[in-house]
Amino acid sequence: MKRKLYALIFAAGFAGLAVTAWAQAPGHGMHDPLAVLQKIQAKLNLNTSQQQQWDTAVAQSKTAHDAIRANFQQLKTATQAELAKSDPDLAALASLSDQLQQQNIAQRKQARTAWLALYGTFSADQKTTVKDAINARMARMDAFRQRMQNRLSGG
Repeated sequence: MKRKLYALIFAAGFAGLAVTAWAQAPGHGMHDPLAVLQKIQAKLNLNTSQQQQWDTAVAQSKTAHDAIRANFQQLKTATQAELAKSDPDLAALASLSDQLQQQNIAQRKQARTAWLALYGTFSADQKTTVKDAINARMARMDAFRQRMQNRLSGG
């Protein structure tokens, strides 16, 4: 039971890492999401079938990323248009925001499903590689968070 729970946690983390990598634009302290995924891919030694699934998951992640960005732009444009009116309809904006958020969730879930399907085909060694990559990412995030807390506290 524990083994299945750990596998599920690692798979969810891997899926989150993949989707997050595409959802975030590279910026201050961020690496190119494609480079991060390619670095992990190189260590996995994927077989032909896994490589096809990898390519599909990357494509779905890119599609999700593009759709989420387009939805954000649509909401931004609608917000600007409403705020330009003398009596903006904030309820309409809230409704649009909720609708777009549901679309974004569906896109993320579709990409996550592709990554989890790929993870399900991995050998024990490949899963260890994924686990190590997630742990390294979490350690970098914790170190960054600690540096920011130190800066904010004047330390």
